[in-house]
Amino acid sequence: MPLPPVQHSSTQCSGRATVVFDQSLTEYDFGPEHPMSPLRVDLTMRLATELGVVGERLRVVPAPMASDELIATVHTPELIAAVTKASSDPQAYDALHGLGSDDNPIFHDMHHATAHIVGASVEAFRQVWSGESLHSANITGGLHHAMPDRASGFCIYNDVAVGIQSLLDQGAERVAYVDLDVHHGDGVEKIFWDDPRVLTISLHETGQMLFPGTGFPHDLGGPEALGSAVNVALPPGTGDAGWLRAFHAIVPPLLREFKPQLLVTQHGCDSHAEDPLAHLMLTVDGQRAAYLAVHDLAHEVCEGRWVATGGGGYAIVDVVPRAWTHLLAILSGAPLGPEVDTPTAWREHVRERLGRVAPMRLTDGRTPAYRDWREGYDPDTWLDRAIHATRMEAFPLHGLDPLP
Repeated sequence: MPLPPVQHSSTQCSGRATVVFDQSLTEYDFGPEHPMSPLRVDLTMRLATELGVVGERLRVVPAPMASDELIATVHTPELIAAVTKASSDPQAYDALHGLGSDDNPIFHDMHHATAHIVGASVEAFRQVWSGESLHSANITGGLHHAMPDRASGFCIYNDVAVGIQSLLDQGAERVAYVDLDVHHGDGVEKIFWDDPRVLTISLHETGQMLFPGTGFPHDLGGPEALGSAVNVALPPGTGDAGWLRAFHAIVPPLLREFKPQLLVTQHGCDSHAEDPLAHLMLTVDGQRAAYLAVHDLAHEVCEGRWVATGGGGYAIVDVVPRAWTHLLAILSGAPLGPEVDTPTAWREHVRERLGRVAPMRLTDGRTPAYRDWREGYDPDTWLDRAIHATRMEAFPLHGLDPLP
């Protein structure tokens, strides 16, 4: 299928951009005690709307429902049947399919809520692949741990993988997926493990310390697609400087060599220092710098075609709304300055709804900077050894020199 020509609306703007959303997407709700609260999505959209990002600069597109047939392009009929059955019986337990655990408790109409998120992501993919949008986002998506035959890690169906598969089924030849969540993007990697048309790159806290315990430099893809999986296993405590050093040492060279037709990114913001479930030390400012870098790469390597999803992130007031509002603003072509104040009405809503004091600004007060990999490799540091290991394993498979 030939790609539509890219048309930019101005030299100052990324071009047409959309966010796929309606309020019912927040029905993906594991309950009040579960860390993955849908409030994080609601607070993000409220903040982005009050700041004029959503509605004024970013057009909202309704989220369709994914059919069982669409979900079955990635997931087994047995998983779909198990989720459908459990949706009407919240007391059910199905260990074989990962349902009813502490991570993935069953809730009423779970199949409907999850299929809706899949539909929203596939619509974002359709928007970009068809040329209707240059960039499109689904911040409720990014459920990257779901496996073909089981739910895993708060993820029932893998919306990202279904979206990527929809492109392959339409003739896409090269799709790149970059996962910035603190946890390894194991489900997406597994689904496309042996497919050379999909390059998956995951930067995450090492599986030695964190769920799902996978994603090491020697994990490189199947025999028909060796090098199609790339993993950077970062040490706990990695902050803005180290994370950005790793990103720029790994991601740009691989994307430039792979030349994807479309870039897909997952933006779990649980890499933040205040996230309760992990041990990296990024700030909102460091995450914003990563979003800007991804945006620039999309324009450099695939004429701006970019689909962005949410993902993890469990500091639901202090981190997620600010981080993803920055993401949506960058997607819209009009980034917000870190110094921008959060609106009084938004802070008041947080106080009334949660009894919490919300952040006053979109910044954590840091200026992200990093040392370029070409300036030298220090084998005495865990971070540099991790970067070096990934480059040594993956780069030669792409014809790239692994050494600085």
